Amino acid sequence: MAMALAPEVSTWPADNPQLIGSRCGACTAVTWPRQSRCPRCSSAEMTDRMLPRKGELIAWTTQGFVPKLPYAGKATADNFEPFGIGLIQLGDDVRVEARLTVADPDRLRPGMAVELVFVPLYTAEDGTDVMTCAFAPA
Repeated sequence: MAMALAPEVSTWPADNPQLIGSRCGACTAVTWPRQSRCPRCSSAEMTDRMLPRKGELIAWTTQGFVPKLPYAGKATADNFEPFGIGLIQLGDDVRVEARLTVADPDRLRPGMAVELVFVPLYTAEDGTDVMTCAFAPA
């Protein structure tokens, strides 16, 4: 059994899940995650927008230590495995920051095609896998 860490940000567990962003009807700004007011013009004319599953890697880094709270994972200093974090350009509209399935910087390059996937973040006390979005090389 599995559940999403933040079910409101995507359509997972759909067959081809997408991130759910929002688009401003006043200035056309696109955001992720969805927002009730536009960060560019403050309009409340926001509508849901399904974001592309594929994108382009713009920049990245490696998280080499256990993140501080409010990190939702169950990792400790003894069992932590480094992971990649990337800035992904999705279509012409929006850049998102998300986990990468690759942590080795030598395997990443600017302009690399990536695709949305969902990966286990941790296992809850009841044995449920808690899933989070990530981008994998396409």
